[in-house]
Amino acid sequence: MKPTMVQSAGPETADALALSMDGAARQAVERVLLDLKSSEKGLSDGEAARRLAVVGPNALRTHKTNPWSVLWRQLRSPILVLLIVTAGLSLFLGDKTNSLVIAVILAVSVGLGFSNEFRAERAAQALHSRVTHTAVVLRDGVARQIDVVDLVPGDVVRLALGAIIPADIRLLACDDLLCDESILTGESLPMDKNPAPVSGEVSVGDLSCCVFMGTVIQSGSCVGIVVATGGRTEFGRIALGLGEHHPQTEFQLGLKRFSYLLLQVAVVLTSLIFIANLLLGRPLIDSLLFSLAIAVGITPQLLPAVVSTCLAAGTRALAKRNVLVKRLVCIEDLGDMDVLVTDKTGTLTEGRIGFTIALPVLSTIPAEELFVMGLLSTEVDYAQDIVSTVGQNTLDAALWDSGQARDFEPGCWKRLDIVPFDHQRRMTSVLVTDSAGNRRIVSKGSPEDVMRLCIEVPPTAQNLLDEQYDQGARVVAVATRPATGLTEIGPADEHGFHLAGFLVFQDKPKDNAKKSLVDLAALGITVKIATGDNARVAEKVCRDLGLVLGGTLIGVQMDALSDQELGEAARDASIFARVSPEQKARLIRLLRQQGRAVAFLGDGVNDALALHQADVGISVESATDVAKDAADIVLMDKDLGVLAEGVREGRRIFANTIKYVLMGTSSNFGNMFSAATASVVLSFLPMLPGQILLNNLLYDTSQLAIPGDRVDKEQLLAPSHWDISFIRRFMLLFGPISSLFDFATFGLMIFAFHAAPGEFRAGWFIESIATQTLIIFAIRTRRVPFLRSKPSAGLLWAAIGVVALGIYLPFSPLAGVLGFDPLPVPFFLSLLALVVVYLVIVECAKVWFFSRPVQLAPAIRKRGRPHHVHRRAARFSVAGSIRS
Repeated sequence: MKPTMVQSAGPETADALALSMDGAARQAVERVLLDLKSSEKGLSDGEAARRLAVVGPNALRTHKTNPWSVLWRQLRSPILVLLIVTAGLSLFLGDKTNSLVIAVILAVSVGLGFSNEFRAERAAQALHSRVTHTAVVLRDGVARQIDVVDLVPGDVVRLALGAIIPADIRLLACDDLLCDESILTGESLPMDKNPAPVSGEVSVGDLSCCVFMGTVIQSGSCVGIVVATGGRTEFGRIALGLGEHHPQTEFQLGLKRFSYLLLQVAVVLTSLIFIANLLLGRPLIDSLLFSLAIAVGITPQLLPAVVSTCLAAGTRALAKRNVLVKRLVCIEDLGDMDVLVTDKTGTLTEGRIGFTIALPVLSTIPAEELFVMGLLSTEVDYAQDIVSTVGQNTLDAALWDSGQARDFEPGCWKRLDIVPFDHQRRMTSVLVTDSAGNRRIVSKGSPEDVMRLCIEVPPTAQNLLDEQYDQGARVVAVATRPATGLTEIGPADEHGFHLAGFLVFQDKPKDNAKKSLVDLAALGITVKIATGDNARVAEKVCRDLGLVLGGTLIGVQMDALSDQELGEAARDASIFARVSPEQKARLIRLLRQQGRAVAFLGDGVNDALALHQADVGISVESATDVAKDAADIVLMDKDLGVLAEGVREGRRIFANTIKYVLMGTSSNFGNMFSAATASVVLSFLPMLPGQILLNNLLYDTSQLAIPGDRVDKEQLLAPSHWDISFIRRFMLLFGPISSLFDFATFGLMIFAFHAAPGEFRAGWFIESIATQTLIIFAIRTRRVPFLRSKPSAGLLWAAIGVVALGIYLPFSPLAGVLGFDPLPVPFFLSLLALVVVYLVIVECAKVWFFSRPVQLAPAIRKRGRPHHVHRRAARFSVAGSIRS
């Protein structure tokens, strides 16, 4: 007899609901229910609400944006660390002007980076609140789907294949339950579970009657009662103690390598300058301050701000398209991809699966009886007064939601045992008895797997099946055999079947899928389909959508190939059908080993391995918990068109970031090399330390408009990657060109105008500002500037404004404080001629540089983001159920 539903008056403290997992595991089910003041029918809504107010949400951490953590990420930049050290030394040595200028640079860089990233985090927070993990829970005896953050001790939950366990749970009942507990125990093999209490001294991994937050159901299903939630769970105590760690992306690693390059150049150049000035007998402090100014001047100080601005702009653009980017840097990885491996259902098709017809293959079994067999072999509990399909797979739900299901009489049948679906067998089997006491096993699943276990397959069956496949239908086979004397069954009993027929389902291609595939192809992205469905169905859908087919491989063929053979075959094949989770992950791994940047789009438990293995894991809001948790990017709508826009956004970000890097490193290197040379040749410093820093601040400020700049169409057609050797070659070509015109300016000031030190510094300051700032219009594009590639209005006016300000400063009231003297009018005519010639030579050098084969067709580098061993643990969002 089932116990009645118990309601408490509402505990006053969380301790009143406290029950250790060890204690719950040692007690009988009835005692656990009693201790938690619950029943097999669960809690009432009112009692659950009272408990939630006492124990709090079932979450480890929320996704509420923390301004202090955002600020800390800005201050960790190696470039900003160099600025802080230089400012401190300058202040210590008594140079307040240098310290003030560096402080302004720091404030601008950190302030812009912080404001942009904080705004992006707030936008992501708003989207995070729409991404939920749900669980099927009994409330007032009725099954319903709720957000896992609302689970409380005493709740009775139902969990099926692929679920991430949302809390620490004591099992009440289960069917062939296996759990992957590696996240807690490190044990690679799944653990067998059953409701029987344990005894003796045992560890967490030996509590066979309990399942724990963060672990994954690998096969079977269960019903259990929640014992602990949030930080009181085993996983919660570990996760809160370790904090959260994200592996670095390819984009972050590229930035780090770039920072090391700058550090090496700065150390060498500043050391040589310092030693040279000391050998020339100049004061120690002046030599040191000048060397520090050179060190700062050679670095693109606002790079962190520019990167943050680019990434934040991309996040906001994608947020408008309902795309959740878990971390800003993942946007660039999205733009990096050149291969997309995706499932078929819901991506190329509508994802709304409907039952169409039952096709018997035995004359002794009418269509109505075949349909009933299909209902019997679902995992839905039809013994209840109200049949609920909440949390069931789409095919089972489609059967029960069809009109024919209304005629089903559950009282005529009794289910004695079930072998749930798993991705190895690909079928579900049930042991049932009818009203006359006749027992039989009914199996439903993949036609190839079911038919392989049949001793009787009518000769017309395969033709009937192929006909449905050719129409693009999804087909499930149903088989049966007598089971006299059996009281329970397992996989070993799945044999000797007679094929009863096929259940046919339809999932139509999406209306916009064809256009989305064209958009992806235009971006140089190869689309490959990995599906558990039949190959002929996948081929039919792809043909209807105009996807060019390069060949098809099925799972058994993949297993027969070595890694090298499969890698070669995968290069050309477009469809991978009847594949297992392990085969999907292997496919992704081999494609990445070929140097491809691979994204994987999936939404099922069988996609989790591939999502972990891909460079970019993409899932959807309606996906299973384990799939959403493994993904880097979550689409609120499962639409390939949105993905194409995300790829463009990622490539825009990278293109604009590289504009700043190339321009900054080349012009900074040239100017600082000029300053270093002039400091040795001249009897005075060519520019004072404060003037160098002010020059860089003004020039960098103009480049803050780069994130909003237009990007040439051809730059979006293929992914680009960090290439430090490319940046170094670019710097070593365009830097000396900049220095050449600096030297021309030096000669002009000394031999033509006989400039005093103040005039010399003012003249070079203006020339440096003009050439450094205006070169962006040549470097931002491989086309002819302005004629074939127009910059954004923001970048144009920012550059003009900074050059105008640079010209004005030597004539402003601040000229004396800054160390400038006014310049004669003929200098500006000479300056105009110098700048025009400089830009023409830069344009010619650019054409030559990019026309070389090594630049036009750079070798594809093997790449791939490092993956944390426990990426799911690092980003577990069921426990962290993203809520602000």
